[in-house]
Amino acid sequence: MSLYIDGSFLTDRPTAPVLNPATEEVIGQVPLATPEDIDRAIAAAVRGFAVWRKTPIAERTRILLKAADLLVSRADHVARVMTCEQGKPLAEARGEVLRVAGALRWDAEDARRAYGRIIPSAGDTVLSVRHEPVGPVAAFTPWNFPAGSPMRKLAGALSAGCSIVIKASEETPGTAVEIVRCFAEAGLPAGALNLVFGDPAEVSRHLIASPDIRLVAFTGSIPVGKLLAAQAGAAMKPALMELGGHAPVIVCADADPVQAARKSVAAKFANAGQVCTSPSRFLVHVSIYDRFVEEFRAQVSKIVVGDGLTEGVTMGPLANERRLKAMEELVADAVSRGATLLTGGERLDRAGYFFAPTVLTGVPGDARVMREEPFGPIAPINSFTDLDDALRIANELPYGLAAYGFTRSSKTAEKLISGLEAGILSINHCGGSVHEAPSGGVKSSGYGKEGGPEGLEAYLITKRVSHLLVD
Repeated sequence: MSLYIDGSFLTDRPTAPVLNPATEEVIGQVPLATPEDIDRAIAAAVRGFAVWRKTPIAERTRILLKAADLLVSRADHVARVMTCEQGKPLAEARGEVLRVAGALRWDAEDARRAYGRIIPSAGDTVLSVRHEPVGPVAAFTPWNFPAGSPMRKLAGALSAGCSIVIKASEETPGTAVEIVRCFAEAGLPAGALNLVFGDPAEVSRHLIASPDIRLVAFTGSIPVGKLLAAQAGAAMKPALMELGGHAPVIVCADADPVQAARKSVAAKFANAGQVCTSPSRFLVHVSIYDRFVEEFRAQVSKIVVGDGLTEGVTMGPLANERRLKAMEELVADAVSRGATLLTGGERLDRAGYFFAPTVLTGVPGDARVMREEPFGPIAPINSFTDLDDALRIANELPYGLAAYGFTRSSKTAEKLISGLEAGILSINHCGGSVHEAPSGGVKSSGYGKEGGPEGLEAYLITKRVSHLLVD
């Protein structure tokens, strides 16, 4: 594991241990950047931007597509690195690697279509709108998607012609290093991409304060996002904030309760529930509630918890000890307020940060798990009788990242679509992000979009040019 600054991999720095969450064993050491390293990375990004922005779009695209190809060719290796340091099952990890390679391809090709326009004007004037890269970017990413989160920033910024200094998670550094290695070997100019690790507060404060950084991009919790957004705002810098959520799932009376339960379980317990868009509050119409809960519980019983490297495992450990404690506290609080613990609810008696898939029913609205993003394998399921009431409950929290609904009625579907306050919405499934469409939240879940043409626009500035023709 190493830093990557100005085209060089650096390891001779103070380090912090990296743990395998399935075994609690130290599997490596991550080097921590010094303040001087951060300054070097910023200076390199300034030089790298001057080169990369002027690189012809065809050449930029060729380099980025080559990096994507290299990543695909190394998918098995990178997936194993990811599973060892983050815990998710190997099949999930490999799927993540392949998805992010696809995201890079999409952004690289979409940048070729970042068109401006000519606006009809006076005969002696050419009025145009042009798009240019915003400049050096500072990006910060979490541990839950060690490939997905960094690549969203890297693909958007580099495709737009920006340079970037990215601080990936110290808990999952190996995956980020492997991705950076692909870009380096593909021929990305020195300085266009810089990777650092270190104390999150110190690194973010240092990067955001630099006048050379022109955009801040962050994925993570709402409290940290608000702090970084305030720092960026104080310097009048645009920011892209993908923050947490607490996604409601409304299962209407006319929905198929068995199919809804099966799709919900698959989404809920992916990555052990450590997904910002994970379905995390289930509101089921009373007429199908019992059948939904029965099938939900049956599907949960089929989940195989274990080391992600073991064949047949479908849910790995939580990422760290902090998440285990948080799960225990949420379950204890819900039960103390009258919720029924249907299954799970405890740490598994083995090495590693394993927590049993958990289902709670009859959860009071004031329970913490109904108010706070659980970010783990806990599913609270409640019933409702009136759809308007379900929508009110779904929208009463300050979150607005993702929401889901199940119904056979197109009219009801449209009511859900217009009524749910979320930036990401799926009907009759719990689908995740896709390259070709934007993802992002509303309310306290952040602002800005990643993915689709909107994702590229975040890294571009719009310049209006009025050119008076003279002899």
